[in-house]
Amino acid sequence: MTTALQRRGFLRILGAGSLVPLAPLSLSGCGAAMPMDAIEAWLGPGAELAAQADPRRWILSHAILAPHSHNLQSWIADLGTPNQITLYCDLNRLLPQTDPLSRQIMMSHGTFLELLDLAARERGLRADITLFPQGPFGPSTLDARPVALVRLTPDPTVQKDPLFAQILHRHTNRSAYDITRAVPSVAWQAMQAAAGPAIRVGHAGLEQGAALQQHRRIALDAWRIELTVPRTIMESFKLLRVGTSEIAAHRDGLSMTSPMIVALDRLGLFDRQQIPKPDDYATTSQLKEFDAKMASTPGFVWMVSADNSRATQVNAGRAYARLQLAATAQGLAMQPLSQALQEYAEQQQPYAAIHMLAGATQPGATVQMWARVGYAPAVGPAPRRRLPDFIKS
Repeated sequence: MTTALQRRGFLRILGAGSLVPLAPLSLSGCGAAMPMDAIEAWLGPGAELAAQADPRRWILSHAILAPHSHNLQSWIADLGTPNQITLYCDLNRLLPQTDPLSRQIMMSHGTFLELLDLAARERGLRADITLFPQGPFGPSTLDARPVALVRLTPDPTVQKDPLFAQILHRHTNRSAYDITRAVPSVAWQAMQAAAGPAIRVGHAGLEQGAALQQHRRIALDAWRIELTVPRTIMESFKLLRVGTSEIAAHRDGLSMTSPMIVALDRLGLFDRQQIPKPDDYATTSQLKEFDAKMASTPGFVWMVSADNSRATQVNAGRAYARLQLAATAQGLAMQPLSQALQEYAEQQQPYAAIHMLAGATQPGATVQMWARVGYAPAVGPAPRRRLPDFIKS
């Protein structure tokens, strides 16, 4: 009886569609407060950093607010050379089960670089970004070589980007959307323009009802797989941060602040090693809730690249960061739906289905991002680690 309660409470509070990679994840229960010290980064860098002669920490304080798969925040910045930032990937912060080829990790480094570039422009600096200065990673594994070398140079011709103003307001929204409000054409156009010409952006809105149903079905199929494959759901379980003390201590991963779950955890009754069975009420109710949220979604957007090289993955992350900032400026909510884009064996059918639906049928063509879009009540930010935690000592 106790185990059933744990499973039911956990998954219902976890929230449908919340185990989504290439995005910051907040699984807080309704009415539960996120500890302020875990989200202090979202207040901005403050006057002290702004006054420093070296602007790099001020710039990085914005870059660390980028979306990241499972909110892992696997960025390491080396400031050992003046006027330069060398970006590395923390190899201890990967997702070997749900992101076995680390494609989404590379996209998450692209989102970081885009916000870094926006912040540099705000300070009148040109950010010359060289990807993989010691050579790119192989197609299946990462290593200790740098992801990017960024040289910062004062340049009076550099123009500020209006998307910078949206950095502190951009959050991933996993709630139900307003199905009665269509995404207007001006918003789709703004997102496409922000992403740039190097990647193909497509969308489906309320006027394409049949296509919306296909998107919803693929999303549900992919979510069912991730929820019921033991090794993939356990990867997310390991990143759960339950209660304000854990959230404040880690400031990453998947946050849960529901009073019921916190109480069970403190009593030792919430077993994070317990895997729900496919036919458990907890699993079936989770799928039902997810289906309801998909049914509330008035639009889907996707991004297709012509190839899937490491540089393309990083640049796709940059494009996605801009696209979401543009959506934020339009008052829109967004939630990535990345399960069907993941390259582990059990996702082969949804992976093929979303590629076909998105028109990514040419050799090498890859759906790098897929997300739901609409109008929804505002949500709060996900935790972020302290700025010094990202700087190589």
